[in-house]
Amino acid sequence: MAFITALDTLDIRFPTSTQLDGSDAMNPDPDYSAAYVILRTDDAAVPDGHGFAFTIGRGNEVQQAAIHALDHLVVGRSVDEITGDLGGFARSLTDDSQLRWLGPEKGVMHMAIGAVVNAAWDLAAKRAGKPVWQLVSEMSPEDLVAQVDFRYLTDALTPDEALTILREAEPGRAERTERLLATGYPAYTTSAGWLGYSDAKLTRLAQRAVADGFGTIKIKVGRDPDEDVRRVMLARHAIGPDIGLAVDANQRWGVDEAAEWISRLAPAGLSWVEEPTSPDDILGHAEIRRRVAGVPISTGEHGQNRILFKQLLQAGAVDVLQIDAARVAGVNENIAILLLAAKFGVPVIPHAGGVGLCELVQHLAMIDYIAISGTMQGRAIEYVDHLHEHFRDPVRVAGGRYLTPRAPGFSAEMLPDSLRDYTFPTGAAWLQPTTFSAVHQVSAKEHELS
Repeated sequence: MAFITALDTLDIRFPTSTQLDGSDAMNPDPDYSAAYVILRTDDAAVPDGHGFAFTIGRGNEVQQAAIHALDHLVVGRSVDEITGDLGGFARSLTDDSQLRWLGPEKGVMHMAIGAVVNAAWDLAAKRAGKPVWQLVSEMSPEDLVAQVDFRYLTDALTPDEALTILREAEPGRAERTERLLATGYPAYTTSAGWLGYSDAKLTRLAQRAVADGFGTIKIKVGRDPDEDVRRVMLARHAIGPDIGLAVDANQRWGVDEAAEWISRLAPAGLSWVEEPTSPDDILGHAEIRRRVAGVPISTGEHGQNRILFKQLLQAGAVDVLQIDAARVAGVNENIAILLLAAKFGVPVIPHAGGVGLCELVQHLAMIDYIAISGTMQGRAIEYVDHLHEHFRDPVRVAGGRYLTPRAPGFSAEMLPDSLRDYTFPTGAAWLQPTTFSAVHQVSAKEHELS
């Protein structure tokens, strides 16, 4: 019998701020980063499990510390115990009484749990010789329901209702799997629209995205209303009238400000407005949606747990729901959110901007299509063209569609050379003088002191 012998974590950071990749109104200089997790076993025949919590640089060491706080709940457990009951494993982490006090079920601790849970799914899928999307989609409805913690959800979704949703989707699973393998899953791209990009770069990348087959592009807004109107119209002119155009404010506005700002942007014809205000402001999103009727509202990227998603849906606060693979407590909690969205009839368009998030969330969207909602209508997975080369099983996008991953696991495993070169602050990429700005030097000093 194999056992977990170590819960290792690495501070992996990429200096994306040097080119302003990922820049938006709230995060002008992100360094895409990962508090990277490896679940190690004592049996060479049992693969390690890989996962991570995504951050944008400073504070990654805090995320690492939260992951290490889970050591006593993970190390020493048998692999069969964990992979044989992933729902129970996830609940054993979220239910630890002392760690729960740090949330409960939110923030850095909850993200740490998500990283470890996702690593466990990676391990389980590798052992089964299947990608995660397939492993989950082949589960019986009863086994899928067993993955979900229904505590705090039953006023909106009961286990019996979840079973009904899954059983109704079950007869078409095989046909949808064949279609997914043949045609992939729709994608949209944010790669053209980072806020720090020049007009020329925005125009060039937007036109390239259309030529590459993307049906929707998204650009960042929220810095200045006049400038946003100009950039949004510039993007609309570049892509033409038939391509979808979404905008993302990254939580920049208050409710009144959001309603006014969106009204000014609306003539460009918006597919949705993302994160118009604080991700915790459920009633604020509902009020914005009421005031800008006809312009779809989206949020969820920073949704802290399934309870917040439940309330967004109960309040009629969103037209589109986002999920994020590394924000909530892993695959299990995302299954709960997908079931909630199916119950309320709201489409899910996953967030995937950041290192490794495209790799992970493609599996969740495909699970939704095959086993839960049964549709791709009105849905797409976000795509950014950064940092995929660092993964053993990188995403593949062609003709504006995600090609279905075939390799066993969760597509989370990074290449050994990348882990070595981008470990902060000792990796080769961080020892180059051009990489270390004054900002990074402060972060390195904090890391040294910790």
